[in-house]
Amino acid sequence: MIVAMQEAATDEQIQQVVEHLIRMGFSVHRTTGARQTVLAAVGARVDFDTRNLEVLAGVQEVHRISAPYKLAGRSFRPQGTVIEFANGLQVGGEQVVVMAGPCSVESREQLFTIAEQISKAGARVLRGGAFKPRTSPYSFQGLGLEALKLLREAADRFDMLVISEVMEISQIAMMVPYVDILQVGARNMQNFNLLRELGKIKKPVLLKRGIAATLEELLLSAEYIMSGGNYEVILCERGIRTFETYTRNTLDISAIPIVHKLSHLPMASDPSHGTGLRDKVPPMARASVAAGADVLLIEVHHDPDRALSDGAQSLYPDQFSQLMGELRMIAPAVGRKL
Repeated sequence: MIVAMQEAATDEQIQQVVEHLIRMGFSVHRTTGARQTVLAAVGARVDFDTRNLEVLAGVQEVHRISAPYKLAGRSFRPQGTVIEFANGLQVGGEQVVVMAGPCSVESREQLFTIAEQISKAGARVLRGGAFKPRTSPYSFQGLGLEALKLLREAADRFDMLVISEVMEISQIAMMVPYVDILQVGARNMQNFNLLRELGKIKKPVLLKRGIAATLEELLLSAEYIMSGGNYEVILCERGIRTFETYTRNTLDISAIPIVHKLSHLPMASDPSHGTGLRDKVPPMARASVAAGADVLLIEVHHDPDRALSDGAQSLYPDQFSQLMGELRMIAPAVGRKL
């Protein structure tokens, strides 16, 4: 249920409505926009009359929400969520934010070489895996804490933020001092224990869609994080598994406008994992921006033929620079900038 307060509602009136909802058995999440406060009441109770709330002082209107995701739904924040960082970067605003870097951190030389090149091209966030979930137990699994330290050092040197994937609860405390955004990969989209813990911290979380997940399931996974009090969630389309075998996955670009209609959360696209083929990444990145993506995740490697993971889908730095130039022409056509 959504309770929209009047613009002139006082803090006392808002608190009285909150207390009334709690007595009814709901948990209450409050969001304050530019002109009014909105209360999201979450709970299983259905035997209530909205008129009992509408008559309370300061209440403008009350809406039942039929969708199972209450906090991730557009009704909770009709104006949309904009995530702001200390360096002034905004995710979900007018600017399309590009997060780029290698699939995994392999060495200091590798990371700093790539970080310098992508920062010159316009990337604002450095991506790189410290812990790598791999299908084979014999594949490279990442450098762990050493990689986190290198990511932080490289990002600080080249004026970028850091995003890296968290795979389990025990890694959260280790990663928080080094990263600005915690990424939840497709394999962990429904790791609900991990999502609950991420709801307790005050760090933005980028949540990737599972390979066979519906959009409702993606939004419900975001609900796990948000129900813990962390509303800074970025959703990510990274390709789903279909009957097509030519590409690694099928990048569902239609998910971008659909999620924007259903949810207030920023939406990212990962054309690297979505296609798995270097020459398919640029056209899918261009299409994603045209479809309204707020964020692009793109893998870049200076020597992809020798990359320890996902070299086939990593762009060369000069390809990345060319793509950024193309995106700067596309973004204004859809009311955005890069």
